[in-house]
Amino acid sequence: MKSKKIPLRLWFNIILFGMMGQIAWNIENMYFNTFLYNNIYSNGATQAAVNSAIPYTSAISLMVGLSAATAVITTFVMGTLSDRLNKRKVFISVGYIIWGLITASFGLISREHVASLFHLSDEAQILSATVWTVIVMDCVMTFMGSTSNDSAFNAWVTDVTSPETRPLVETVFAALPIIAMGLVVVLGSLAQSGTITYKLFFGALGLFVSVCGVIGLFSLQEPEHGIRKEKPNSNYWSDLFYGFRPSVIRDNSRLYLVLVTNCIFAVASQVYFPYLLIYLQYVVIPKAGDNLLSAPNIISGVISVAVMAAGIIGMLAASKKKSRGTMLLLSLSCSVGGLFLLGFSKNIIMLILSAAPTVVGYAMQGILLNATVRDFTPQDKAGQFQGIRMIFGVLIPMVLGPVTGALAIERSAVTYIDEFSTVQTVPTELMFTFAAVISLLAFIPLVFLIKKGVLNSTDNEKAESTKAAETA
Repeated sequence: MKSKKIPLRLWFNIILFGMMGQIAWNIENMYFNTFLYNNIYSNGATQAAVNSAIPYTSAISLMVGLSAATAVITTFVMGTLSDRLNKRKVFISVGYIIWGLITASFGLISREHVASLFHLSDEAQILSATVWTVIVMDCVMTFMGSTSNDSAFNAWVTDVTSPETRPLVETVFAALPIIAMGLVVVLGSLAQSGTITYKLFFGALGLFVSVCGVIGLFSLQEPEHGIRKEKPNSNYWSDLFYGFRPSVIRDNSRLYLVLVTNCIFAVASQVYFPYLLIYLQYVVIPKAGDNLLSAPNIISGVISVAVMAAGIIGMLAASKKKSRGTMLLLSLSCSVGGLFLLGFSKNIIMLILSAAPTVVGYAMQGILLNATVRDFTPQDKAGQFQGIRMIFGVLIPMVLGPVTGALAIERSAVTYIDEFSTVQTVPTELMFTFAAVISLLAFIPLVFLIKKGVLNSTDNEKAESTKAAETA
């Protein structure tokens, strides 16, 4: 039986690899998009080249979609492989080392380097080739990130935690993306403004991720629980498609209801998230102007307070598991309401007030849904189910979300002229309204889940045992 307490060494690895993984994903999810927009499209590209190349909204949605497909395929293949080999450590540590090196290499991508590499002289061809270079390299980076983080590390966390400890772990995990975002934004904002180069930005943070992998070679231990100790009877391909079997779906119906709920919620998030920094840079900050209460400072403060509040609420919900269903409904309602308000935010004050409930709801959903997914995941098949989790949490959201966001942006048709006299399209508040409408659909599977019960088999056995004891 797993301990109800988490040892310090385990906490060290959970936080270290969780944080560095989030830093790497934040770089990809937030700054590859701004890098593409600021450094590839807007940094001296001619109007004729921009008009001839793929639109930036389509390039971003394509990059996100292909990256998501890469992530899912990788997680299925490598997660199942780590299950069959009964290994997690080598996938995590070596994967993080290579992941960081690939992240650092992004700083070397430029129109000039691509033109020289492929011997191109036409401006339109150079821009198109550079855009595709970024997209392909993003997929390569995703392969390593999904091997080390999505499949191996997530399965490892499921292996070494228990239903009693997971809500606390997920509360920490819910805070890590925001903390990582803050750390990345500090350097990223300097790269966006041109104070430092993207080469330095990607290189420094990529190096940190690689160092984390080196530390893991000495600090990580293979889990004592979760991974099956006997030699598997089935073949690799059977294990690969295990989660698609109708009997498996039927036997794990609550797991799939959680995944569908999370999928809809994630689709809504991806409607605006890939374009969020561009929206802040070219719409929000210019409206706010230069003053002591600048937009970045206010937004950072609101996010920090919101995450702390969400963490407290998440731990309270975790302490009384019977309230998890109510907290899930509350968090989704909070997020939906905030998104609708963001859709009508025309000034910085309204934006801040609307962002707070959105972030609180988002963080609470992450805590509660991820803990519930781990509770309902079969313990000896954690690696195999990471691929299923990725389909619902990454592939579908990152294909449908950015495309929907691009439609919202194109529908708004708001543009500006950059310093090189090139017309550029910018995101608007309409993307938040689209996200809010999609989020409403998440209530449907969530209600069915709550009716079936949000407690796993271990919790139900304890509840029945307690009830029997009280009756006696």
